[in-house]
Amino acid sequence: MGIRGLMSFVEDHSNEFFTDLKLRDTKIIIDGYALFHRLCFNSNLELRYGGDYDSFADVVQKFFQSMFACNICPYVVLDGGCDISDKKLTTLKDRAKEKIQMAHSLSVGGGGYVCPLLIREVFIQVLTKLQVCFVQCFSEADRDIMTLANHWNCPVLSSDSDFCIFDLKTGFCPLNSFQWRNMNTIKGTQDYYIPAKCFSLDALCHYFSNMNKALLPLFAVLCGNDYINLPIMERFLSKVRLPLGAASSKGRRHHRVLGLLNWLSHFADPTEALDNVLKYLPKKDQENVKELLCCSMEEYQQSQVKLQDFFQCGTYVCPDALNLGLPEWVLVALAKGQLAPFISDALVLRRTILHTQVENMQQPNAYRISLPIRQVIYGLLLNVSPHLENMSWNSLPPQTFSEVERVNKTIQTSIVDAVELPQDHCDLSKLTELSLARRLTLLLETLKVKQTILDTVPASLKLPIAVICYWLQHTQAKAKLHHLQALLLGMLMGPLHAMINSPDKKHLREDGAKMLYEELQRMKEQTRPGTRLHLDTAHIFCQWQCCLQMGMYLNQLLSTPLPEPDLTRLYSGSLVHGLCRQLLTSTSVESLLSMCPEAKQLYDHLFNATRAFAPAALLLPKGKSNSKKKRQKKQGTNRSKNKVGTISDTRCWYEVSNRFGPLMVENIEEHQASELE
Repeated sequence: MGIRGLMSFVEDHSNEFFTDLKLRDTKIIIDGYALFHRLCFNSNLELRYGGDYDSFADVVQKFFQSMFACNICPYVVLDGGCDISDKKLTTLKDRAKEKIQMAHSLSVGGGGYVCPLLIREVFIQVLTKLQVCFVQCFSEADRDIMTLANHWNCPVLSSDSDFCIFDLKTGFCPLNSFQWRNMNTIKGTQDYYIPAKCFSLDALCHYFSNMNKALLPLFAVLCGNDYINLPIMERFLSKVRLPLGAASSKGRRHHRVLGLLNWLSHFADPTEALDNVLKYLPKKDQENVKELLCCSMEEYQQSQVKLQDFFQCGTYVCPDALNLGLPEWVLVALAKGQLAPFISDALVLRRTILHTQVENMQQPNAYRISLPIRQVIYGLLLNVSPHLENMSWNSLPPQTFSEVERVNKTIQTSIVDAVELPQDHCDLSKLTELSLARRLTLLLETLKVKQTILDTVPASLKLPIAVICYWLQHTQAKAKLHHLQALLLGMLMGPLHAMINSPDKKHLREDGAKMLYEELQRMKEQTRPGTRLHLDTAHIFCQWQCCLQMGMYLNQLLSTPLPEPDLTRLYSGSLVHGLCRQLLTSTSVESLLSMCPEAKQLYDHLFNATRAFAPAALLLPKGKSNSKKKRQKKQGTNRSKNKVGTISDTRCWYEVSNRFGPLMVENIEEHQASELE
């Protein structure tokens, strides 16, 4: 949620509406969505390469370490799926269009703010590692946050201007004035505090002639928020003469905020004010508008959800969710963040929104490659509860879901068929009762991987490697050898970090592991400043992230038959893009790994697991590859055999790999140094 122009208005009047705080020794309720966006966009992180998740994880860890140092006890509350009424859909679509424009800007060297695809999952993993208490609400979290903060009499930390409307007992601290990087000590002590500012609702009301704070929800819906944006309200605003009071320097938006607050301050209560609003509208519209405004104003009232019960007893009860008759295990998993809002949206609305990355806008969106995985997810979510039959999607054809996706530089809604699954997979309430073997079989069959392929892969990397195998089998990906090599080398960062910090392997700190880790970090840093983004490479790795995300969601829905990977050191976009450049110009995998035998051995295992699915023709020198094609053409060979990177090349890949070994192919790649893909 958010009210247009309100946050910048109150910040312009900081002296009137805010008090300085030295925050320590308190609980604080954190708007999780606002926090991970703030940390992502205000920490000088690279946003073009699909996410430097290790750098982001470090920032999140430092943030909470600052809180712990000040004896602040954080409780993070995350948004869940879309509101059941779906009244925010228009706003969500508008934001999806804006995100496409920003992603395009970033892709061609401009500015913009687009969260990497897996940033939310990384954020949750860091919270879990740090043992920070968090909950994922069933839908929008704002009211639940307000209710919990008032129950515990503690402040809220967010950047959402709706918290200027909620009647919070202890106030609202905006993230942009929360100076967690600049901790101070209380004079004469060693006690740390974080300098912050706290918004005062009473001060705002006092500024506007001691207006009744109960009028503020009406102000929010008249001004326009995420839930309501009625064109007919412009008629009211054009007819009523809004008293501006003090001059505003921020143009029309602040004129509207000032004018509405001054106008509303003349009324005793919301009922009187609403009656006066309706006078300016045609009689035929008055009843409908009144109903819409009253319904939207209810979003600022106390929630029925008692999050304190979840944090103290592990019990999450949401009346809206209970009324839908969803399985108990699903509700628990959603609250614990073990199932994503994507699953909730598909389950309740039969509609999902596929988020755009910094990808090639001239190609089909990167999510297309993971469609078969999503169709299996949708198949598992069919026939859940009779209570869902009256939802807005009942106009959809049976067994189908709708997806909002990027097409070129705009959005389009597509209809997708769910996969028909065996009968014992069709009852979501009993899905957890299936044996581990059955759940693992469904996961691996969806990813088109045999379990034996993963036998030599460490448990923590089995799912990412299975996803790579799936990714390589799809011709849409157009992945080449150096893309695969770069991805696998990037995956070594987690194990290398573990080796370096393991007390049992102290000798490794003085030799290969540390040297290799530092060399990879150096490559990552070299990629960042002003490096041109290669769009095709970016698109290929975006496709891989989409496959990984959907593979993780399916794995979660099946109660993790494979361990969930540690995303914080699994993929670093700057590193992987830098490795692609280095592998095509001056570096080979063999020379890199020669400094660390343990890493070389692990790389061999990962490479051997994936090589059966990689394009074989790329192992040949460029000249030989071309001459081979000419010979085939002259002999009238079937054209389909000439395709580079298709599954039909698997046998050739096996032959070459078995002959030369997984590391020797780098010598062949040196012939392609001039071709920077």
